[in-house]
Amino acid sequence: MTEVHLPAATAWRTSTFSGDNGGNCLEVADGVPSVVPVRDSKVPGGAVLLVEHAAWSAFVAVVKRRDLAS
Repeated sequence: MTEVHLPAATAWRTSTFSGDNGGNCLEVADGVPSVVPVRDSKVPGGAVLLVEHAAWSAFVAVVKRRDLAS
């Protein structure tokens, strides 16, 4: 398993579709080589899921198509 160290000043963002209601949102951090860090916005100090860029791009494409069955 590869360990990735994220700088303390890592900038996290949510989707523009998330709104400001404090709901169930994922946050992602841009600019990390080789992976996309993903975390739960309600638990910013919690676990971070590291997703390879190709897998993240494929996931986002499926969500945009609303084709989660595939």
